[in-house]
This record gives sequence, C-alpha cells and structure tokens, in this order.
Amino acid sequence: MNLRAERGAATRERVVAIARRLFAEHGYEGTSIEAVLHESGLSRGALYHHYAGKDALFEAVLEAVEAEVGRAIIASVRGVDDPRRALVTGCLEWVRLAGDPVVRRIVLIDAPSVLGWERWRAMEERYAFGMLKAALQATKAVPEEFADLHAHMLLAAINESALLVARGGDPEAAAAEAAVEDFLHRVLGPATA
Repeated sequence: MNLRAERGAATRERVVAIARRLFAEHGYEGTSIEAVLHESGLSRGALYHHYAGKDALFEAVLEAVEAEVGRAIIASVRGVDDPRRALVTGCLEWVRLAGDPVVRRIVLIDAPSVLGWERWRAMEERYAFGMLKAALQATKAVPEEFADLHAHMLLAAINESALLVARGGDPEAAAAEAAVEDFLHRVLGPATA
C-alpha cells in the first residue's frame, strides 16, 4: 500500500471513530457534520472526499459496529460443537451486546430509519442475520424450505428482546436472556451436548 492510501485509510478510521462516538452519544439526528469536522480537524472538502455525506459516514460507522458485533458473536461460540447450543449462545451474546450504548443507538435505533429497511437488511444479511440464518440451518431444526422465514421470525424475536434490553438496561437483561434461552429451547429443542 502506498503512503497516500495509508494516510487515507488512517483518516477514514479516525473519522469513523469520532463519528461513532458522536452518533452513539447524540444519535444520528443530533450529530452534525460540523461536529465531526470540528473534532476531526478536517475540512469539509476532505471529509466529503472520503464520505459523500452524513448518511455515508453513518453507514461506515454502522459497518464497523456490525463487524465488531459479528466478531464478538463468533468469539462467543468458539469451541461450541453442538449447532443448537451455538445458536443459543450466539443469540444470547447478541442480547448482551444490545446493552452497549453504541450498539443500541447505532444498530438498533438509528440504522433502520437512517438506511431504510432494505439497505439495513442487506447489511444485516452480511453480518448478524446472515450468521443467524447459517446457524439455524446448521441445527437442522426447521425444514430447509422454511429456514429463511424462520430466520426472519427468530431475528424479529431476538431483536425485540435486544431492544427491551437496550431501552431498559440491566434489570431487563437477565430476564431477556432467560426468556430468549427458554424460547430457543422450545423452538429448537434441547442441545444434544
């Protein structure tokens, strides 16, 4: 990679980190490009060289957060051999992650309205929803022809639980985790190991 490309990558990383904090603290609507410019020290032209606008910057932040969430979920299931247990473990990790203010605000609250459902779902397909579908298919708990629909229904249930945790905080987390685990065991049956 040449020096110019390295500097560009470093600038994008720095801007995403700043924007991530601002979007998490103030939400999409409460964060201005001017605030990002002020904290980053970039000119408007330099920022727009990397991101076409606030929507594009938000999408880059969301992509980074989704990738981190994906890595955390994958780490949570590392070493879990039973596909059903892995699915339950990954879903519980997602519910726990929903309590993080950054995840809550950027992924659960702002992303669907900022990106619109179709763009948000396309990104989710590359991350959480894609992993959920693959994990559900690995369990062989549902007929293959219904796997996609069941994955959508499961995601809706898990996301609703995650939103309860996100909005309610710690008291909701333990109850949501127990309810999610119970729900998944009822849907999937018990893990084999």
